[in-house]
Amino acid sequence: MLGAFGFSLALLSMALETIPLGVAYSIWTGIGTIGTAVVDILFFKERPSLLRIVCMVGIIGTVIGLRLTL
Repeated sequence: MLGAFGFSLALLSMALETIPLGVAYSIWTGIGTIGTAVVDILFFKERPSLLRIVCMVGIIGTVIGLRLTL
């Protein structure tokens, strides 16, 4: 887990060279949030409710929208 966090932080650091902080951090946290929810559904048998799926799609849409504003 610490290795994955370090790798993720290194990638965030590289992204900050070309993307503004607000957008880069939003994308970074969005990926973490979606990744956690997907792992929860796949490995811990959490029930994927319609509201959860809609919220995940909303996060993905927001991250894409932020990226397109650059």
